[in-house]
Amino acid sequence: MALHQLRNIGIAAHIDAGKTTLTERVLFLAGVKRKMGEVHDGQATMDFMKQEQERGITIASAAISCKWRNSQINIIDTPGHVDFTIEVERSLRVIDGMVAVFCAVSGVEPQSETVWTQADKYHVPRIAFVNKMDRTGADYEQAIKMMNEYLDAKALPFQLPIGVEDDFEGLIDVIEQKAYKFVEFERVEMEIPDEYKESASKAREAIIDAVAEYDEELMEMYFDEQEIPADMLRRVARTAALKLMITPVFCGAAYKNKGVQLLLDAVEDYLPSPLDVGAVVASDVDDNEKTHTRNPSTKDPFAALAFKLIHDPYVGQQTFIRIYSGKLESGMQVLNVSEGKPERIGRIMKIRAKEREEVTEAGPGDIVALIGMKHTKTGHSLVDPKNPVVLESIAAPPSVIEMSIIPNSRKDSGKLGEALASLSNEDPSFTTRYDEQTDETVIAGMGELHLEIMVDRIKHEFGVDATVGEPKVAYRETITEEVQREYRHVKQTGGKGQFAQAAIRLEPNSGKGYEFTNHIKGGAIPAEFIPSVDKGIRKTLAKGVLAGFPIEDVKVVLYDGKYHPVDSSDQAFQTCGSIVFKEAFMKAHPVLLEPVMQVEINTPDEYLGEIVGGLNKKRAKVESMRRFRKGSQKIVALVPLVNMFGYATQLRNVSSGRASYSMDFHQYMPLPPSIQEDVLKKLEEEKKAEAK
Repeated sequence: MALHQLRNIGIAAHIDAGKTTLTERVLFLAGVKRKMGEVHDGQATMDFMKQEQERGITIASAAISCKWRNSQINIIDTPGHVDFTIEVERSLRVIDGMVAVFCAVSGVEPQSETVWTQADKYHVPRIAFVNKMDRTGADYEQAIKMMNEYLDAKALPFQLPIGVEDDFEGLIDVIEQKAYKFVEFERVEMEIPDEYKESASKAREAIIDAVAEYDEELMEMYFDEQEIPADMLRRVARTAALKLMITPVFCGAAYKNKGVQLLLDAVEDYLPSPLDVGAVVASDVDDNEKTHTRNPSTKDPFAALAFKLIHDPYVGQQTFIRIYSGKLESGMQVLNVSEGKPERIGRIMKIRAKEREEVTEAGPGDIVALIGMKHTKTGHSLVDPKNPVVLESIAAPPSVIEMSIIPNSRKDSGKLGEALASLSNEDPSFTTRYDEQTDETVIAGMGELHLEIMVDRIKHEFGVDATVGEPKVAYRETITEEVQREYRHVKQTGGKGQFAQAAIRLEPNSGKGYEFTNHIKGGAIPAEFIPSVDKGIRKTLAKGVLAGFPIEDVKVVLYDGKYHPVDSSDQAFQTCGSIVFKEAFMKAHPVLLEPVMQVEINTPDEYLGEIVGGLNKKRAKVESMRRFRKGSQKIVALVPLVNMFGYATQLRNVSSGRASYSMDFHQYMPLPPSIQEDVLKKLEEEKKAEAK
């Protein structure tokens, strides 16, 4: 199939907006499936993980292909729950266009805003689908108004509903000025009802008015008050949508099979092919400032990005890649430029959710899974060894909640290590560390549900019998002052000794992570031992100094030192680097950082005062309150994660179950001194109790 006929799209939205149900209808109508699966009975094609079927939610983004009219559509269905935001992030990194799904009753919800912002980050053109038009309380105009008010979406209705709630029976195509009703799975064309003709005409005028500036011929016809042909208007509207100047809005009721065919038409009409997206910009291997382009053509050198890893019990690890240029063939060798290591391409698979189809080659725009990759992880670039470039990677959000996990037998200890390695490879937002003081493995993730799913997979998918602790906040450590420190490491134990001396300046490095700078002059420390100092410090960063939490946002300047021609070694300078860093860290007024969440609460007006009062008791900073819908408010607040445990129950009790909330990681912020003292004291008591 030609490149201009290919559509790589993602379907994304707030949880429970109907993304997976919509995808099931798409697959059925496109002939991929003979039977429609349902989320509520655990039979959805895209929700094929056991944990997804049990909970009725999407956890891992799944990829599937189908054909519609003249196009091949590769669909990535993504989760709506904020704990799995990494899945949305990496999907948006590799897709070309997006269908943003909104509930006709709820409109723009908190996670809708998060997804929209992520799509803005990657400049992804999108269309909107207002789902559940048959539900009580559905309001199409209000949903579009919210898109424009809260998302600055420049949303324009390309369809109008005929009827609403129980009376929702069909749709008006605004550009064609045609109406359709839906009988079983068929769309039947009909006359636009008289009472809708004026609103349909006004909606078409609004589209013409919004897109006229993108085409001179259309603008002239508009000013001359000539009739604009549907094909011309669709072509110009497509141009505006691809430039992110408008968001075409469509509607329907996926569960009742209404509007899905017209949405598929819109995917072909208004979302980009790889040719529309054009060349991808990559960085030079040796110079980050220098860039190269890779065009969606088999004539350009091969370049692809690994965006997802899945552990498959039947074939092992699957590495999902998006190919941007060149041709990939079984047996060829590529370079993992991120690791600097070659990879041999074994089996290439086109994925249909949990089903696989083996192919011998793939080209630009294709999304395929590779079996047997040894070094490749999420965000790594796979390229032609003779023409290496680095594609933009995928940023993993920091983990904010952690818990201990202890294998119940020695046999399970080895299996646990394998499971954790596999899961952390799959999901960069899931991290693990070993706490030497408590002799425990600690796992960390994006939220309670995230860790619950991971523990479930460890136990059932990998067969590990383990005991887990209570969820805890994942604190971080940093410094607030600049200090200088020097340390001499000398050890003599008969035979060759150890000698290393290093002087460092330790500085706060807010928001920039860890930096190591070498200012050694005159060979005070030989060049081969400089990385050893850095290595020793890096090991200390992971273990922490103040309370055993990872250290971040510090800059180390190595400016002096000494060595011994016989007794100096890599190990000696590693040890010296670790000790001098620890001493400097404790002198630099260290503080604990806590994860602070952006919490969004939708509540009826009558509970507003009590909810805000409750937030104030949680050290919350209320950022804004605004009218959400008639009779309800949206509260946006920054709240320390430690105070959000059990909040779902509290909110339900306060509002009689009528208020809802979502939260997303905002940033790490210093703990107030009095609370830090309490936290450190409590940690000390816990360690003493565990030691007994």
